[in-house]
Amino acid sequence: MENEVRTYTVTIYTENQIGLLAQISNIFTRRSLSIWSLSAGASSMEGIHNITIVTDATEKKIKEVVQQIEKRVDVVKAFFYTAEKIVYRELALYKILTEDLLKCDDIEGLLNRYHARIVEMNKTFTVIQKTGHTTETAALYDELKEYGVRQFVRSGRIAVSRAMQEPVFKFLQKREREAEKYRKQTNKQ
Repeated sequence: MENEVRTYTVTIYTENQIGLLAQISNIFTRRSLSIWSLSAGASSMEGIHNITIVTDATEKKIKEVVQQIEKRVDVVKAFFYTAEKIVYRELALYKILTEDLLKCDDIEGLLNRYHARIVEMNKTFTVIQKTGHTTETAALYDELKEYGVRQFVRSGRIAVSRAMQEPVFKFLQKREREAEKYRKQTNKQ
């Protein structure tokens, strides 16, 4: 199992520092791991940001990567997950000429089947939005190809663990307890 290559989602909690993303991606590069998806943004904790990276690796290699990432001063904590341990989605946008899209006999049915929606429509073009897994956004793309997809873009994966709260909370609470214990010991001296 440890030598089996699987898809992993790595979640990294960081302070928002310039250049950190480049340093983290270099850790993957040095280990010959391709980054299939990357997204970054705010977390639920003030001052802490979340970077989500998807890659294929063995469990041994992904553990090494996470340990190396955690050595960075600006990294609070990093975790890795398999698909069963997280809820994840991607966002896809499809731009099609409105005239071509109106040739579809059942555009409403097509969008309903894929749980997609029109986010902008004008005389020139229509933009359709789909949120889901990569296979779902790709399947809709395949169906829309016949209407001439002019632009297509898909975001990186965003994910939350199936735990009740962000796993970094426990780590931060433990760190705070240790810091408080240290302060008390220092004050006694």
